[in-house]
Amino acid sequence: MPARPGRGQKVTDLPGPVHNGGWLRFDGSRLPEERGARFVQLGRLDLAEKALKSALDSTALAKGTSYRRRGSVLVDLALIGARRHDAEQAVVHGREALQLARQSGSGYVARRLQTLRDDLRSHGRDRRVAELAADIGSLHAT
Repeated sequence: MPARPGRGQKVTDLPGPVHNGGWLRFDGSRLPEERGARFVQLGRLDLAEKALKSALDSTALAKGTSYRRRGSVLVDLALIGARRHDAEQAVVHGREALQLARQSGSGYVARRLQTLRDDLRSHGRDRRVAELAADIGSLHAT
């Protein structure tokens, strides 16, 4: 069953820029990443991947902008790879998220990476996955 746009999507239909002055730290640009994260939680990996890739391609999450938001999306994409037993996807996105966590010192991204590490345990003896899991383990969440 295809996903229907929710009520939150209507915020992007308003004329002019969507912004609340920063108090709630929300604007319409966050909808794809939030939608993707919820689809990951629901196990709807196909829908999650589409939404998360859309978020990653947006100017709001361009490289060098928001380490925390970009890192979170990358962790979700890596989780999708881990749950599909796609080591390549898990490692590529997991490594980029790990790099962002180290560059920014973001405890949030580090904690999200710990959940990825738990999911990586199902990959058996894949060397790349084991190295990523070890590197995540050496990262200290603050």
